[in-house]
Amino acid sequence: MSERKLHPDTLALHAGHRSDSATGAVAVPIYQTTSYQFRDTDHAENLFALKELGNIYTRIMNPTQDVLEQRMAAMEGGVAALALASGQAASTFAILNICEAGDNFVSSTDIYGGTWNLFSNTLKSLGIECRFVDPEDPESFRNATDDKTRCYYAETLPNPKLNVFPIQEVADIGRELGVPLIMDNTAAPMLCRPLEHGAAIVLYSTTKYIGGHGTSIGGMLVDGGNFDWEAQGDRFPLLNSPDPSYHGAVWTEAVKPLGPIAYILRARVILLRDLGSAMSPFNAFQFIQGIESLPVRMARHCDNAGKVADFLKGHAKVDRVIHPSMHSGEIRRRADTYLQGGYGALVGFELSGGHAAGKAFIDSLELLYHVANIGDVRSLAIHPASTTHSQLSADDQAATGVTPGYVRLSIGLEHIDDIIADLNQALAKA
Repeated sequence: MSERKLHPDTLALHAGHRSDSATGAVAVPIYQTTSYQFRDTDHAENLFALKELGNIYTRIMNPTQDVLEQRMAAMEGGVAALALASGQAASTFAILNICEAGDNFVSSTDIYGGTWNLFSNTLKSLGIECRFVDPEDPESFRNATDDKTRCYYAETLPNPKLNVFPIQEVADIGRELGVPLIMDNTAAPMLCRPLEHGAAIVLYSTTKYIGGHGTSIGGMLVDGGNFDWEAQGDRFPLLNSPDPSYHGAVWTEAVKPLGPIAYILRARVILLRDLGSAMSPFNAFQFIQGIESLPVRMARHCDNAGKVADFLKGHAKVDRVIHPSMHSGEIRRRADTYLQGGYGALVGFELSGGHAAGKAFIDSLELLYHVANIGDVRSLAIHPASTTHSQLSADDQAATGVTPGYVRLSIGLEHIDDIIADLNQALAKA
């Protein structure tokens, strides 16, 4: 294949695999194995010493996972990726890879409720402080930063607010201070490439749009290779100091023959090795299948969601519709700047009847599924105040944009007339 730079739509089909070297199979094989035969003792020694990279044990890497990782890295414009067992594992690894007890990081308030709980409770119990700030003002990240701040964290298209994050603005502040921006791009694959706007790390719950069919749980970290961890030595001791768990390796030095992959390599050979959050080969295969149709799916998702937002805007029982196309001012500018392929498939709305109306609407749906997921080919609906965000306090719910009457829709690929008909009949009963 020529060296010409390929578009993400093409990379979704071709990156990381042409055919199986043993059989010529065009489809990526499922390497359902735990371990791999070494050529000889020198080969085994080199692998364990990281003098060369290769397969040792599927908890750490696997050929099917490898194709998925290469494909995702290519599509995002990164240098390497790491497949994990879930999106929640990806969020956890993203932070633990550079933070330890006594450190802090700054997170947008506009994030998934499960991530909020991870940051405010579980990581807190490990001695890592999360400082939540409102992303409406990018300078809030600067104001929350000190010498112990290891990273910034945000979601590109966070629900429920669906206010696109100011990626470049916060990334620029971070680079000035020596702090990398980690972006969860779960809701905007193919629509936004955060690495092009200054982010250092991108993560996904591949469970959602990457898989697309509601069959497999997984997560992904993508290393942009664009952040100089070594230059910020004191800020990143986990990458710049001898690691006692790996022969005293200093990761920023150890990777120099391999490229700018200190972050992702440490995540693989330390966190994945020790915590074991490995993606199964079968799930990796499923995600590869999902990626191959991702560009066309996202186009249909966005088209249908825009039509649903227009319908809801004119409905008497709906107080407010939340969709990037309906924002204004600076929030709309960010949507138009960062979402180049469409406004996404998520639509939120607030019912005038509050909590009771929200539950009644959900219980009246006939076509849309009531599930705790997004990104499925099927249209989905949920009432966050009683489900995904129910573990948060009332104040924390309000901070993330969840009101008692808020309903979130993930619009799928059904015919738009059928989607709207089901919404209409359910609204009549709310």
